[in-house]
Amino acid sequence: MKVPLLYGKKTLEVELPDSLDVTVIRKPDMPLVADPYRATVGCLESVVERALGCRTACILVCDVTRPVPNSLFLRSLIEQLMTAGIDRKNITILIATGLHRPNEGDELASLIGDDWVLDNIRIVNHVARNDEEHVDLGVTRSGTPVKLDRRFLDADFKVATGLVEPHFMAGWSGGRKVIVPGVAHADTIRTLHSARFIEDPLTRECNLEGNPLHDEQLEIVAMVRDRCQSGIYALNTVIDEARQLAFVNFGEIESSHAEAAHFADKYCVVDVGKRFDVVVTSAAGFPLDLTYYQAIKGFVTPLDILKSDATLVVASECAEGIGSESFRKSQRLLLQEGPNTFLRRIEKKRLADIDEWETEMQLKATRATRVQLYSEGLRGIDRELTGVEMVDSLQEAVDASISRTVDPSVAIIPEGPYVVPRYAA
Repeated sequence: MKVPLLYGKKTLEVELPDSLDVTVIRKPDMPLVADPYRATVGCLESVVERALGCRTACILVCDVTRPVPNSLFLRSLIEQLMTAGIDRKNITILIATGLHRPNEGDELASLIGDDWVLDNIRIVNHVARNDEEHVDLGVTRSGTPVKLDRRFLDADFKVATGLVEPHFMAGWSGGRKVIVPGVAHADTIRTLHSARFIEDPLTRECNLEGNPLHDEQLEIVAMVRDRCQSGIYALNTVIDEARQLAFVNFGEIESSHAEAAHFADKYCVVDVGKRFDVVVTSAAGFPLDLTYYQAIKGFVTPLDILKSDATLVVASECAEGIGSESFRKSQRLLLQEGPNTFLRRIEKKRLADIDEWETEMQLKATRATRVQLYSEGLRGIDRELTGVEMVDSLQEAVDASISRTVDPSVAIIPEGPYVVPRYAA
């Protein structure tokens, strides 16, 4: 039996003998939108009425780490805003980078996916470390400093666009997450990614109920809403494994995102009737597996179906290497201090160091299982800095893992963290 895993812009095949009991974990088939363009235009019909009287608009767009079908909706959304009387020179597309690097040049063109938009609309990257570009709104009830990009806050009409998919901290991506951390200041992001939030057991994929990170994001959105002229809106999309549109809606940010998450939950969360000694997965392919930093998401989402002392084999291209210099520093500290000392140290901090939260999420996996990683993009010292076992052959790693167990059952998750298996006895 051969099973292809998403890997970069291609697939890698894993071959398994017929003697094994192989469980391939995929989303059930989604009911695809028959005419994606017409459906998208249709859901935007209310924009004109909502935007009447507004002079300026800011459209938040996810950065390159999310395969959002921007080419389907950006021009239609902009044209509706122009019909409502907003001059195109007063419309800004703000790339919600969080603390990621900016998206520029050919990468930006690919992200936007529409030459008309590129030629006619101002497009800028959010820079979380630039103090002057943020407005201080105070603090949340729990003490999180709230500083957001002034280009978003000052716009009369505000809309966040994005993809609703499983997220290993916030429950689901999209909606409020495009605002915070998407266009938040580094201080806000570092607080929300501190151990106080991340170590909470409810801070996990596909969970919004009682998720402290989600609740904090909603409180921040409410703080923004209190100073809005026309509310805050969201355009939400859900796609299938082949990146085809299955769902799109537009509306008030909280309710529309909840509706999209409810739809996605029916397909992305898959009940599995047993746990496994060997699980093989991916980091979801391009663009999510561009860096090792992002690949860690593939380590965390399968944990519920792993037995104790199990092996998790992950394929992630990591074409851009390990990630930021901040993340490289965090991984180096992990190796120097060891997992227990590293965790004890960061648990005392109010502000997380930039990108150390991904190291913390990695430890959630390595504390629970043996992780083996196949990657052609990681070289030299970066392979050592992963802190996990690197393998030179995906097939050989899978074969060796199977040989170490007497259980003939193996699970494979071709789409990686876009599918969340849940143990259901």
